[in-house]
Amino acid sequence: VQLVESGGGLVQAGGSLRLSCAASGRTFNSYAMGWFRQAPGKEREFVAAISWSGGTTSYADSVKGRFTISRDSAKKIVYLQMNSLKPEDTAAYYCAAVFATSSRYIFITEDKYDYWGQGTQVTVSS
Repeated sequence: VQLVESGGGLVQAGGSLRLSCAASGRTFNSYAMGWFRQAPGKEREFVAAISWSGGTTSYADSVKGRFTISRDSAKKIVYLQMNSLKPEDTAAYYCAAVFATSSRYIFITEDKYDYWGQGTQVTVSS
């Protein structure tokens, strides 16, 4: 599976961005997906995850109520809609994929993921 993120950029606080993660491979529908981010000088952290059915999601407390993860299996794309952005959301955002044996499984730690994109930068100005 190859993953390519897009949609990052510079936005003012309070604004919105939608990140996309395009996946290659014929078995995309069997992969649970996640978004992580890494700010300068900090460790990479979990942001959101979604099961391969799309029916189960999870969010970090810091983004709950502001970010929404979704997937379009026909297009093989996972989205991260980010609203009410804050300067502390500034980071490189990465999508990740892991094969899941259940349509309900999600994973919130990066060591569970096997495939990673190259990242897309999000900068939120105050």
